Amino acid sequence: MSSADFLLELRSEEIPARMQARARNDLARLFAEELAKGGLEAEAIETFATPRRLALIARALPLATASVSEEIKGPRTAAPPQALEGFLRKTGLGQSDLEDRGGVWFARIDKAGRPTAELLAEAVARIVRDFPWPKSMRWGAASQSSASLRWVRPLQGIVALLGEAIVPVAIDGIEAGAATVGHRFHHPGVITIGSAADYAEKLRACHVIVDQDERAQIVRDGAAEAARAAGLALVEDEGLVAENAGLTEWPVPLLGRFDPDYLDVPREVIVLTMRTNQKYFACTDETGALAPAFVCTANIAAADGGAKIVEGNRRVLASRLADARFFWEQDLKVPLEEQAAKLSGIVFHEKLGTVADKVERVARLARWLVEEGIVTLSPAGRGQGEGVPFSSSSALRPHPNPLPAGEREQLADQAERAARLAKADLVTGMVGEFPELQGVIGGYIAELQGEPRAVWEAVRDHYKPVGQGDEVPTAPVTVAVSLADKLDSLVGFFQFDEKPTGSKDPFALRRAALGILSLIINNELRVSMRDLITAAAHSGGANAGRELATFLIERLKVQQRESGVRHDMVDAVAAVETGGDNVRMVRRIAALQSFIDTGEGTNLLAGYKRAANILRKENWDLPRVMATPGDQAMPQTGEEDPLVLVEEPAIAEAVREMATGSTAPANAPAEEQALVAALDEAEPRAKAAVQAEDFGGAMAALASLRAPIDAFFDKVTVNDPDGTVRARRLNLLARFRDAVQEVADFSRIEG
Repeated sequence: MSSADFLLELRSEEIPARMQARARNDLARLFAEELAKGGLEAEAIETFATPRRLALIARALPLATASVSEEIKGPRTAAPPQALEGFLRKTGLGQSDLEDRGGVWFARIDKAGRPTAELLAEAVARIVRDFPWPKSMRWGAASQSSASLRWVRPLQGIVALLGEAIVPVAIDGIEAGAATVGHRFHHPGVITIGSAADYAEKLRACHVIVDQDERAQIVRDGAAEAARAAGLALVEDEGLVAENAGLTEWPVPLLGRFDPDYLDVPREVIVLTMRTNQKYFACTDETGALAPAFVCTANIAAADGGAKIVEGNRRVLASRLADARFFWEQDLKVPLEEQAAKLSGIVFHEKLGTVADKVERVARLARWLVEEGIVTLSPAGRGQGEGVPFSSSSALRPHPNPLPAGEREQLADQAERAARLAKADLVTGMVGEFPELQGVIGGYIAELQGEPRAVWEAVRDHYKPVGQGDEVPTAPVTVAVSLADKLDSLVGFFQFDEKPTGSKDPFALRRAALGILSLIINNELRVSMRDLITAAAHSGGANAGRELATFLIERLKVQQRESGVRHDMVDAVAAVETGGDNVRMVRRIAALQSFIDTGEGTNLLAGYKRAANILRKENWDLPRVMATPGDQAMPQTGEEDPLVLVEEPAIAEAVREMATGSTAPANAPAEEQALVAALDEAEPRAKAAVQAEDFGGAMAALASLRAPIDAFFDKVTVNDPDGTVRARRLNLLARFRDAVQEVADFSRIEG
């Protein structure tokens, strides 16, 4: 069957740059769905977007659909006449056209193929009518009716060509044809398109580059070259590249300059002003300092080389920078303490009080984190040191290198001071104009007001990290304030039942949880999450500790997965790491994954699963003893044997050995004795290594069990006819299973 390419162009007034990428994806998706409904499939579908057009090319479409024969099952031949009549009406056939197969009527309906052009005309009309623009509009006289066409901007023309033939589409009075227009200024006249084959090149000849990726490359390379020619470097920004490509059909990057006097305004303010308001790229000099220069992207190749365009953009930018400097100078006149006093008039949340209330809670919590030694300046960093056991029953274990009392008090004072100033810039003019700079502006003001470096850095950076991959603070004061701020929000919203649901997370609690985990793990803060939650709890709120702990484990899975860790590794460790020490947990997860990825780990996992399956089938959940050979196994409950209650170590150990079968008689197979010996040696090694947080050593101890367990399964019959022997071997497998689970719950590992 012959085929042809199909071209569709929907031309309108300017499509916002931010909507173009999604529109291309939606067009491709909807078109493919429509083809499938009609029994068609394209070899490939390409989509394009410029400010004035949304286009699609579907490659190698058949010119007609194939004839098909459909078989429909009807009622039984013995069914009431009404059932048959209904079936005949549905199919449009007579009873003589039906076939009786085993007492059931069947109808065969032959459907002739249809011209593809007809199907495309219907499909395009539906796509345009139902297109999911984030925002759309009606226009003209027809807009008085809610049934009129909606489009992102007024639709002006449609090109629909299958091969060289026009597809007969008519939408809201606009009939499809082969005519479009070129660049608004360079070639505003009509262009006749021959087919999909010459679409892009005919538009290029009229100063329109339809391929958005090509335009983006022109912007990227041209902006960098314009800066380089002036002895500067471009501040790379892929978001700006995409936006400028979406604003232009013929992009021409141009370099301009602004008054260096404006450089006394914070760098972030200048860059954000250029980026947000003007879509300009910033430039830096050879030292990396911000240069008084910018790169804008024109939409025409001007005869004067762009001089007038640059001058016009320079004047607009000067006005923007003058406004920014005014706000900056006004804010510098007011001490942050005075600004902070205004926070009592801003509601943070109806159940959590004002921003001033939040500041008080964060200041208290930040101070506590330092005073308790969770955040420290010790040379050992913020970790606890190898070989020091962690007690999950206390807030933290003593730091091996605690700060002297005077230094700790100073650090606590700085953390509290930074917390009290951290939100003050929310009421400044600069943050009112540029909300993205909250924290940054406060940091600059705090520095110029003479605050210690540790304080103004904490004010500047306390929102970090704001997402996966963002910079994680390491300065102790910043860590304390950032952690306290995020904990206060997370715990408070959970206590008052304002939790994320589905895809909705209005208070960004998932991001806050990831930030908390990043701060703890990256800085090796050795503290139980249980105790952090308790310290951050709000009065009057419900106890949400268990639910919040589960939420944090789920966020840890997300964080670890994005770092290349399998989710089942997190599950396996979380099942045995119940103290809430995330640093310990992550170390254990890393060691487990490294071990499982080896041949020894894979084989040990297989041995574990085999042992666990046998024990599960036998319902052998507890170590058991046999009264006499051949007796049924009975669980040792403690009621039958009073020695279970004896606390004398030697007797308790003897009872344990009898129950678990940790010894093997001299006549036991060599493989059984070897497994007992391996467990005798590996169990204490693994336990000691886990206690010392030497998780690699714990995995190495487990690895020593691989060969003995393989040999045991190869040579030893577990279900021996002798009940005592069978019980002993089942207990040995239970001991093996439990030894492995001391390190991680291998039952949760896939494979």
